[in-house]
Amino acid sequence: MTPYVVIMAGGSGERFWPWSRKQHPKQLLRLTSPSLTMLDEAIQRIAPLVPAERILVITSEVLREAIIAGVPALPPANVIAEPAKRNTAPCLALAAAVIDAREFGKGANGATMAVLTADHFIGDVDAFRENVTTALAAAEHDAVLVTLGIRPTRPETGYGYIEVAAHSALEAGRPMKVMSFREKPERDVALDYVVSGRYLWNSGMFFWSTESLNAAMMKSLPVVGTAHHTMRDAILAGNFHTAATSQGITESVRSTFESLPDVSIDYGVMEQAENVVVVPATFPWDDVGSWDAMDRLREQDESMNVIQGDVYTIDTSSSIIVNTRDDGHVVTTLGMENVVVVSTQDATMICSKDRAQDVKKLVTLLRESGREDVI
Repeated sequence: MTPYVVIMAGGSGERFWPWSRKQHPKQLLRLTSPSLTMLDEAIQRIAPLVPAERILVITSEVLREAIIAGVPALPPANVIAEPAKRNTAPCLALAAAVIDAREFGKGANGATMAVLTADHFIGDVDAFRENVTTALAAAEHDAVLVTLGIRPTRPETGYGYIEVAAHSALEAGRPMKVMSFREKPERDVALDYVVSGRYLWNSGMFFWSTESLNAAMMKSLPVVGTAHHTMRDAILAGNFHTAATSQGITESVRSTFESLPDVSIDYGVMEQAENVVVVPATFPWDDVGSWDAMDRLREQDESMNVIQGDVYTIDTSSSIIVNTRDDGHVVTTLGMENVVVVSTQDATMICSKDRAQDVKKLVTLLRESGREDVI
């Protein structure tokens, strides 16, 4: 089978406001590397396994041009804009339709998809590629839906969990049958999961053949499975090879996509399917979900602060202080502990570090107050 990579990059990254903006979200920021955006990192990690012409980025219409400009290594036709916001199940049905249309008539034995995200930190790229190779092989040879699971390092309440039958082989990086998916738990339940050794974090990375994906959709989410075929046929009939802009998308593809329900691939397909396996990952991982992730990913000074940009501190500890400006603007702090301070050209955000997950509430407040200009 011909392997493709689909990188989901449509999120707005509101928890990283004010640096992350609607038209320049976190996947286009240098959050985990001083020289590469998170999307650049995602592409470079997978490029040794799959050539650029088979790496697709799925995003929103508002971000497509920015991504094309920011990632010149990819053909513009490989940056695909969803016609509407419909969550990950319709998104991946569209991606599979584009892949199947491109592979139509080549005489190949189908295609496999590696579904990755543009906003994860992965600490060992060689181990990552080894795990991806294992997952793609399982997807091709065993007709299963594969995910990568992360061995938990803490009782995290912000992640979903994957239950496996036993923990003896969790470090081996080999496929194991998934017993169940568990939603984000309360802390005491999460602690039980960690102690049991039978649970992995759900990384949100998936691997399957387009045929297996469609079969699973037809069983548990038939409206989306049917749409996969409809969009593939419309792409072929309309010589539609980009699925990129409102001008490029045929009306048939657009209307089909817009009619689909807002449902995630996890809830709509993975949690319903019986042929799901997990490859326990052997690389360090973080989903880089909010500003407090910087504590885990960036070097700290002697006072346990993460500092970026033109910043001066006195009696400040356990804080994250980011100044993105390069115009001589200085950020200073005095007598502060456990806070996040982020300064940009037109906005400053200050919050308690233990409320970093709630920064998106500030974005909601600004939107409701008519301040779209700063989000």
